[in-house]
Amino acid sequence: MVVIGAGVIGASIAYHLAARGCSRVLVLDCGEQPGQGSTGRATGGFRAQFGSAINVRLSLLSREKLRRVQDELGVDSGYRPCGYLFLARDADQLAALLAAQHVQHAAGLYEARQVDAGAFQQLNPAVNSEGLAGGVFCPTDGFIRPLDLLRGYIDGAKRLGVQFSYAQPCEGFRMDGDRIAAVQTPAGQIAAAWVVNAAGAWAAQVARHAGVRIPITPLRRQVAATHPGDWLPEEMPMTIFVEDGFHLRVRDGRVLLLWPDQPREDDPFDASFDDAWLAPVLSRAHERIPCLADVPIDRARCWAGLYEMSPDKHALLGLAPGVENLYLANGSSGHGVMHAPALGQLLAEMILDGRATTLDAHALRPSRFAEGQPNEGTALL
Repeated sequence: MVVIGAGVIGASIAYHLAARGCSRVLVLDCGEQPGQGSTGRATGGFRAQFGSAINVRLSLLSREKLRRVQDELGVDSGYRPCGYLFLARDADQLAALLAAQHVQHAAGLYEARQVDAGAFQQLNPAVNSEGLAGGVFCPTDGFIRPLDLLRGYIDGAKRLGVQFSYAQPCEGFRMDGDRIAAVQTPAGQIAAAWVVNAAGAWAAQVARHAGVRIPITPLRRQVAATHPGDWLPEEMPMTIFVEDGFHLRVRDGRVLLLWPDQPREDDPFDASFDDAWLAPVLSRAHERIPCLADVPIDRARCWAGLYEMSPDKHALLGLAPGVENLYLANGSSGHGVMHAPALGQLLAEMILDGRATTLDAHALRPSRFAEGQPNEGTALL
C-alpha cells in the first residue's frame, strides 16, 4: 500500500490501515520533513456546524476520536471546546444559518443553538453588534493543534510498522491496464497493490498521472497575526461574520485575522503572502472588533497556505473512477485537519472491508459529479 501525501489526512489513513493489520504501508511526501504542506499552515479550527448532514457527521466522528487521541496516540490534539460563533448581518443570512441548524440537529448536533444580540455579546463582548441580526453558536466547536495531531498519527503509524519517505514526490505511475502497477519517484519505481491519493492541493496532478481527472483546485488562504498580547482572551470562540467570511480567533496570545480573498488566476499554487490583502482585512477587523484598532500586526508571523477545493466543498473519498486500485482522499475544502480522524478511519474501512462501515459515506463518492449529484448546502457554511 502506497499513500501519497504525509499531511494529516495521509498520516491518519496510514495509521488506521496499520491499526487494522495492514502491515506494509509506505507514505511518500514531497516535503523535506513533516508538516511542510497545508497541515502546517492550518489555523486549527474545529467545527461541526455545517450545512450538510455528511459534514456534520464527519465532524461528530472526528470529535469522538479527538477526545480519545491522548489514550490512543499518546499526544494532546489540543481540542478545546471554545465554540464557533456565526454572526448574521440581515434576516436572510440568519435564516440560512437557522436552516443549516435544522440539518445539524437532525444529524445529531443537538447543542447548536440560535443566539440573539444579548447572547452573542456575552459570548464575545469585543464584537461591535451594531447592525447585526443575530447568530448561531455551538459550544462543542473549538480548536485543535494541527501539527500535534499530525505528529500523533505519524508516530502512531510508525509504531505499527508504517514507513515514511520524504523528499519523494510522485512523478508518475506505471500502469497495467486499469491498475497502477508501480509509483514512480526520484528514487525509482515502487510496486503497489493499492495507492491512496492524499496529496492535498496537488491531488489533481497526482491523479492525472493515472489518466484520472478529478475536480480539485488549489485556493490560497491568508492569515494576519498580531503581535502577542492580552488583546482578546484565548478562550474566545472562533467568530465568523457570514456576510463576507471575515473571522478571527486567538492562538498563543496572537489574534489571527482571516478573510477569503479572490483565487489566483495566474498561479493558483502560489502560497506566498500578499501584502495588499492586509489593508481590507484590517479595515474589517477595526470596524467589527473595535478594540483591535491599535493592535499592531506582526508581518513576519503572517502566512498563507492552500486549500484543496472541490466544486461542492465536500471531500472526495473512495475509489477513483476508471482505476481499480487508486483511492482518493481529496477536496476537503478547508476542513481537512478537522475531518482527518474520520476520513482516515472511513477510507481504511473502504479499502479493507469494501465499504465504510462506521457511517454512510456515499455522499462523498468521487463519481458524484459525473452523476450530476453534488452535495447541497448553504454557501455560508
